[in-house]
Amino acid sequence: MKISHLLSRDTVTLSFEIFPPKSEQSLPSVLRAANAIASLSPDFMSVTYGAAGTTRRYTIEVAAQIHHVYGVPLLPHLTCVSVDQKCADAMLDAIKSANIDNVMALRGDMPLDGKAETFFPHAVDLIRYIKSHSDLCVGGACYPEGHPESVNKEKDIDFIKQKVDAGCDFLTTQMFLDNNVFYNFLYRVRARGISVPILAGIMPITSAKQLHRGASLSGMNVPERFRAIVDHFGDSPAAMKQAGIIYAAEQIVDLIANGVRHIHVYSMNKPDVAQGIYSLVEGLLNRGDSSVS
Repeated sequence: MKISHLLSRDTVTLSFEIFPPKSEQSLPSVLRAANAIASLSPDFMSVTYGAAGTTRRYTIEVAAQIHHVYGVPLLPHLTCVSVDQKCADAMLDAIKSANIDNVMALRGDMPLDGKAETFFPHAVDLIRYIKSHSDLCVGGACYPEGHPESVNKEKDIDFIKQKVDAGCDFLTTQMFLDNNVFYNFLYRVRARGISVPILAGIMPITSAKQLHRGASLSGMNVPERFRAIVDHFGDSPAAMKQAGIIYAAEQIVDLIANGVRHIHVYSMNKPDVAQGIYSLVEGLLNRGDSSVS
């Protein structure tokens, strides 16, 4: 099923993200985690694509198995970095062969040396190519606080609009910890005529290390309320995990209460985290009223 069809319904959707293994040896453990998350019957699941395409084989393998066993719609990622036309065609063929109808088109993380040869300089180029060579539903990324490499937030919205004009069917935000950041972003993109569904990306922060890494990579604002949580619970892994799950669930509750229908959880390969969030918000799903998303 195309994710665009799911998002057109007047219901709340909850989806989860996982990442593929880096080697054959770790494939069984990743599949166990993926299957545990799939057993929660999310509206769909996304599978990431390793840096410079290092896990492209496993991205499709994991996605295909979940789709075959659980019937959950899948969203495999495809990035521009180190991908040429031949590679893109092979990935698109593999996605269709697995009876998957969706793909997430991203630029991808640049190598640490900043050097990468690619046929597609930007995500918009990849989106345009996919749309002209397939009938897949295409998702794209957006940054509520502005892409770290953008000159300013308005210029960043220009790039988002280019993605939508190229055929992007929906957008998923980078993580944020302050819902007001998302609401402000949503107002600004809607004012610019961007009307595709926008999924709120929620990352459960379950350790102080994870917070520092996420903040350094995305430049996101960390509310004082969450800093206090990390200061108080950060030295206790079990307590910090529980606090992070509760905080993420509270974000989701607030989003749904304010009319946001589509939430994507960056649960990665942590079934206990996915289950913890799901158990706290399960009763709120599929009860969408009027929506701003």
